[in-house]
Amino acid sequence: MSLRMTVRNVTFALIGAAALVLKHSYAGVGERVVNAYAGNFVVSFALYFAVLGALRRSRYPRLLAAVVVFAVVTAFEVTNGFGVMSNVYDPFDIAANAAGIAFAVLVDLVSWRALIVSSRLTTGAHPPGAST
Repeated sequence: MSLRMTVRNVTFALIGAAALVLKHSYAGVGERVVNAYAGNFVVSFALYFAVLGALRRSRYPRLLAAVVVFAVVTAFEVTNGFGVMSNVYDPFDIAANAAGIAFAVLVDLVSWRALIVSSRLTTGAHPPGAST
């Protein structure tokens, strides 16, 4: 994995972690929904990028990262925090986790494409669709 991809993955994982820490300070439209489900969304988002970095050399890293993260966060929900952390089961938590993973995959694909085009431009190669 290139240094740029590693930095990208760590950055997005840290953004997710920061959003988790800051979610309680949100006050605005949908405050109850944000306080109830944003944690699930951003933890799943952050974990996707953390796991993606570890699985980058596998054949299907995005699919594998999404499945592993979904399995772990779902197990966390149905076991009420693995019996270690306090958690109250809510089926909407699983939907919020799935949405966080889906958003992470979207951000992954868009940012990966942007990095590929950017690296082609800095090396002098023509981006796809550019006329010569």
